[in-house]
Amino acid sequence: MAFTNLGRSNVNTNVDTALKSSYLDSLSGPAGSAPAYSAAPPAAPMTSGYAPAGTSAPAPQQPTDNFKSSQRWRKKTKQLATLGPASSTFEMIEKLFLAGADVFRLNFSHGEHAQKKELLDIIRQVEAKYDHPIAVLGDLQGPKLRVGTFANPDGERLQTGQIFRFDLDETPGTNQRVLLPHPEIIEASEVGHVLLIDDGKVKVQVVATGPGYLDCEVVVPGQIKDKKGVNTPDSILQISCLTPKDREDLEYMLGIGVDWVALSFVQRPEDIVEIKRLIMQFNPNNAFPPHIMAKIEKPSCFEGDSLNKIVELCDGIMVARGDLGVECAPEDVPILQKIIIDECRSQGKPVVVATQMLESMIESPTPTRAEASDAATAIYDGADAIMLSAESAAGMYPEESVLMQQRIINRVEGDPHYSTYLQSNRPKITDGSSASAIILAARQIARNVDAKAIVSFSVGGDTARKASKKRPEQPILAISPLKESCRKLSMSWGIYPEYCPMENLNTENFRDMLRVACEIANKKGLVANDKDLLVVTAGFPFGTPGAANIIRVIPAAGPTYWDATL
Repeated sequence: MAFTNLGRSNVNTNVDTALKSSYLDSLSGPAGSAPAYSAAPPAAPMTSGYAPAGTSAPAPQQPTDNFKSSQRWRKKTKQLATLGPASSTFEMIEKLFLAGADVFRLNFSHGEHAQKKELLDIIRQVEAKYDHPIAVLGDLQGPKLRVGTFANPDGERLQTGQIFRFDLDETPGTNQRVLLPHPEIIEASEVGHVLLIDDGKVKVQVVATGPGYLDCEVVVPGQIKDKKGVNTPDSILQISCLTPKDREDLEYMLGIGVDWVALSFVQRPEDIVEIKRLIMQFNPNNAFPPHIMAKIEKPSCFEGDSLNKIVELCDGIMVARGDLGVECAPEDVPILQKIIIDECRSQGKPVVVATQMLESMIESPTPTRAEASDAATAIYDGADAIMLSAESAAGMYPEESVLMQQRIINRVEGDPHYSTYLQSNRPKITDGSSASAIILAARQIARNVDAKAIVSFSVGGDTARKASKKRPEQPILAISPLKESCRKLSMSWGIYPEYCPMENLNTENFRDMLRVACEIANKKGLVANDKDLLVVTAGFPFGTPGAANIIRVIPAAGPTYWDATL
């Protein structure tokens, strides 16, 4: 199985070196040896309708009515849709894409590998049909901590105040004890620590510890049954966040070419380093690693500066409110959500708010008003994206749930309060680099001249992500010669990624690159008439990370309208 190299063109040496070194620099310690893989099939191509570099520009392509008029192409907040039994055909995945989905999530907790590959192939077909980058996120299951089995097939009813023991004895459980086949929990638990059984339906508190056992007092009574889950909100467990199954799934993800990998059960920054090392072991030369998204679902992520370091090490964050809501008090979750979003925005990393976003739409064609308000709150908070789980994967109304999210996004983004909130909480770019200065200037110029878009020529996407961090009023058109970069940028707020092959970019002639920018902006429907302006940024030598050093304001009508000095 190979780590796929998705159609890379003749990108110059600067591009190759920059992307690999920036990834390696984020790791500490040896990468290890790489296992052998067989070749993976190539991805479906995205086409390009731009004139080759050095040729005269054709008449600008006329975008379809869908591109020009649909609200699907006007939103800045991105949408993730989980695929499953209700959304496994080309027809349905296409409908979800047109309804607003920018990223599709493949949940490796369920289903076989072959099913995931089939879904990814369909996504690439939709991508090729609409010539629009689509990201694929592979979600690892992570460790599942569960109790053993009981002699009574119906389980046992625990009463308030009784003492119940968790131990390593494999004998079927009784009303007094049960197997807890996780010695790490027993070793990490202290008197006073809480264990939550079956998503918190039963709550116990540790009152005594010993070799291979925990004695706990029942705080919240309830029925405890075979193989129910255990949460440990007070303990940091000395276990890897990657189970043997996760390692197999990760290896398979790399082979089929996912763009993002979501890591579950993140407890500390070292977990991010572990998965990055593992990816490097699986990553042969001349291939690009997927971006890593850490799922924040453990209270330990908020201890000390752990959250800051986790965000710094990974490429994106998911606010996984399911387990987070079990291990933290319900009233704390909205506050923690805001803390996570603010930290991600300050570091310029995309953040996704997930879990139970429109839960009632699993069985209902419309959400509750509380659910609509919840989704809107995540958008007002400044999230890059919001996600659907069972609503799109197994619900009765997958298309309607994605479309409802899109309607909520468009309604919030059209509210004057939204812009006010974003501008009042705009993070500063303080690294002092020329690239950051260019980004800041581009945003200010675009605002002053009422430009229709900020155009960023970027190889790895760093410049576009910096622009997204500032949440400009204008859409960000990110043009890259790498399909991988375009797909990854689909996760970021306000970015319209566009793949343009290297052979169609004359990187020695900036005027020719400006022509390409105008063609793409016209194709995307970002400009409407000859007088519309674009603010264009790029870095030379092209492909050097962080080298944005040129900014231009141009009429979108094309070279015939430009000043000769451009």
